[in-house]
Amino acid sequence: MSTTKAWVIHPAKGDPRTAGPTELRLEELSLGAPGDGEVLVEPLYGSWERNMTHALARNPVDVCRARGEETVVLGNSGVGRVLQGGPGTTVREGELCLFALPHKFDAFGYPIQLMGFDLPGRRGILAQRGIWKETDLAPLPASSRHSLPQWAAFGVRYLTAWSSWKIAYGAWRLQMSEEDQEVPFVWAWGGGTSFATVQLAQLFKARTAIISGTAERLALAAKLGITPIDRRPFQEISRDEERLARDPEYAKRCAAAEDAFLEIVRAHTEGRGASIFIDYIGTPLIHATVRALARQGVIATAGWLEGKEIKLVRAFECIKRHIHVHTHGYRRSDVAPAMRFGEEHGWMPVLGDGARIYSFEEIPSLARDFADGKISSYFPIYQINPV
Repeated sequence: MSTTKAWVIHPAKGDPRTAGPTELRLEELSLGAPGDGEVLVEPLYGSWERNMTHALARNPVDVCRARGEETVVLGNSGVGRVLQGGPGTTVREGELCLFALPHKFDAFGYPIQLMGFDLPGRRGILAQRGIWKETDLAPLPASSRHSLPQWAAFGVRYLTAWSSWKIAYGAWRLQMSEEDQEVPFVWAWGGGTSFATVQLAQLFKARTAIISGTAERLALAAKLGITPIDRRPFQEISRDEERLARDPEYAKRCAAAEDAFLEIVRAHTEGRGASIFIDYIGTPLIHATVRALARQGVIATAGWLEGKEIKLVRAFECIKRHIHVHTHGYRRSDVAPAMRFGEEHGWMPVLGDGARIYSFEEIPSLARDFADGKISSYFPIYQINPV
């Protein structure tokens, strides 16, 4: 039996309610031969995803305990090269593939659990070699004009953006015909999946804006024709509901920040508000998001980055005929059309010529830099094996 080096995490010792964050440890893991329908793959590049940071923070769950396992290998967005196919497989040695479907899906093809996170018995890609099901993989387009690091970042964020945008735009068009409004105003709170969604909206001729407090991200948006909105002048738009109730001065500052933000929204949307607002953050910003939304507008969300619960005034939402689109990940049937569209239309992560690619040995440094907010790129990339 062979072995492979992998970055791993282990469950907390003692009371899980008081356990602090964990760190990646480099270990040697056993590796057998691929069985029926399985493929031996060497990962090449990966994209650091926020679910990996959640796992290291043990928040909202200790994934090791949730899986009932002593050792977990994280990582579910990347590209790899096939080394060997097991019985019953059709992949070829040397074929490049995207880790596009490493999840547990329900009967309709929607994800329930993620490989490299909360799916028991399945290692992620922070390993120099691994065995995956052939159905976990999607072959990259032959002679793709896009780089392997771009495809590595495409895996989770762009597929999620594809699914979310498809539903959000369709919902908006249910209430707003082209005669009503030819193109939507699409706004987003900044992040990799938000950036991917706004890029996609641009290809549908939408008038787009993205909000960020990072100079590099604002410059990138402007370069691509996306209106950059600097968040730094109204930082206290992000609300702490408990503090609002006990600190009147804080409440005043939050209200002033929100009013300033809404003036900017109206100035860029002909006074209407956002037709579609991409809010993948949640609780601290939902109040501003709702107020920024146009009549008959759509809020699109995927996940619960900063809070699982939100408060809404139901009467207001009804009167404004707002639609709330909740999605999580992407459907199996989304993968092939999204990859084709990305290849053909250049809908791809923008990494920048000077973007740092972390080596396999530097992955713990990447984890710390990401958690500390030291990475300006939307898409932190690491390399696992030589190409």
